[in-house]
Amino acid sequence: MASPPAAYQAGPGGALDVDRAFYARLARAAGGRETVEAFTVPIRSGRAWEVPVGHLCRIGTPEGPQVGDLNIWNRHDPRERLWASRTRQLQAAHVTTYDRLWSTLPFLRPLATVTADTLADYGTDAEGGRVHDLLGTRCDPYVNRMLTGEDFDFHCHSNLTRAVMGYGLTEFDVHDVLNVFQCTGLNDEDRYFMKASPARAGDHIEFFAETDLLMALSTCPGGDLSVDLWGPEAGDPLAVCRPLSVEVLRPPRDVLEGWSPPQTAAYAGMHGLRRPQWGEDAF
Repeated sequence: MASPPAAYQAGPGGALDVDRAFYARLARAAGGRETVEAFTVPIRSGRAWEVPVGHLCRIGTPEGPQVGDLNIWNRHDPRERLWASRTRQLQAAHVTTYDRLWSTLPFLRPLATVTADTLADYGTDAEGGRVHDLLGTRCDPYVNRMLTGEDFDFHCHSNLTRAVMGYGLTEFDVHDVLNVFQCTGLNDEDRYFMKASPARAGDHIEFFAETDLLMALSTCPGGDLSVDLWGPEAGDPLAVCRPLSVEVLRPPRDVLEGWSPPQTAAYAGMHGLRRPQWGEDAF
């Protein structure tokens, strides 16, 4: 039996019709890029950085499988940030090349577009797992305390909180994440599961900044998730924790010809309220 069609759809030329030729051109021009910034995020830590509009950001696994929890904001207005749940509806629960990461209301526009993914061919495994998920969110010390009765300060939520403080943001700005290199799905009880990351040394996922971005990444203290974090088989996954690499890249100028940053949502934002009227017609 065929599955039902996606609920959110748009016709040719609509907001969901991605210009694949443009993003493929960006990917093919890899040899002409200029490295603007490059660094490594150590295990069980976090870091925030800026990605200018029209630039690319590549996140990689230099030493082998490692999950990363990614947050994204508009650099100039952190109220506009990645909207994981709407991105799940408009794109997919697991993203790959040509998928776009959408921002919160009232902005509702693509913040970034995936231009490369070395795990794109992983598809769906025998247990229903897929990679780069928007299904779950970051691990946090509040849930950990609730489940284990113990305090542990270096969850992804904590890593991201520390990472963004230098940009004037707080714990309240940390939001639902894109879990890069994480393999997840829903089991037969319709419950969220995580399994060992299939990433290898040298894998990467790459994003094109549709506007000026602030990104923050946590190298998950769960490492590659091959060790259970909670439950009767839980252990310390320190041995399977690895760093992640980050590169900010400027593409050749000619590759961007004809492209312009996406505009915020066209809806006027009245929400059924009447506009105020003045003069004789006001009464």
